[in-house]
Amino acid sequence: MKSFIAKLTLGAAAIALAGTASAKVLPEPPEDPGAVHSYILLDRTGSMSDIWDEALGSVNAYAASVGEADEGEVDGEDIETDVTLAVFDYQDGMQFDVLRKGVKAEDWNDVTNDEANPRGMTPLFDAIGRMVNLAEADKPEKAVIVIMTDGRENSSRELTKDGAKAALARAEAKGWEVVFLGAEFASFDDAESVGMDARKTMAVGQGSMQDSMSALAKKSRAYGKGEEAEIEFNEEDRALADEEGVKERQNK
Repeated sequence: MKSFIAKLTLGAAAIALAGTASAKVLPEPPEDPGAVHSYILLDRTGSMSDIWDEALGSVNAYAASVGEADEGEVDGEDIETDVTLAVFDYQDGMQFDVLRKGVKAEDWNDVTNDEANPRGMTPLFDAIGRMVNLAEADKPEKAVIVIMTDGRENSSRELTKDGAKAALARAEAKGWEVVFLGAEFASFDDAESVGMDARKTMAVGQGSMQDSMSALAKKSRAYGKGEEAEIEFNEEDRALADEEGVKERQNK
């Protein structure tokens, strides 16, 4: 009897070991890749005419780069990247047109002249307020608001300087990043008046916009993945943007 029980015990143990050996080890569920939503606010006013094609090209370059996987990454798996683009001007009232809304970077279709052309004046404060409102309605955890203009505020009716400053303060309180780019323009009085830190403003010269926006997109990815706590422009960024050249041309 004891011999029979011992055999049963050994048999059960053998089955258990065999089952363990043949069992598949389930992979750990992937970590949340994180996400960053970029909101590009592009000045469409008449003074942008000479650099408009390049400005549009720089927006397309940003969308391509923000969705491009870094070395060792897989597109779309390491971070989710969405892009919203709005253009603004003042012509027969405030014009704020959202040309792309929450488009995944890999699904981006290049924006073209067929969709928007320079015209009108510069309601910068109003446009800032509307873009922040748009982002707040989306409620992203991480967002980058990129403001690109070539001129000064001259036609807002909805918000004052203080109203625009309050809107950006709300964005920053959420942990969102806001950067201000002068398109062949190096006067940042308006940016400073709405609370922009000089580390987050940069003049970008004609001929340098696409490279600068591509570099900014990589900073946005790094912020979205938690590799960088904030976005700011360093000396290398400013050299790439030809910031000193913009200042020299503006002061002639």
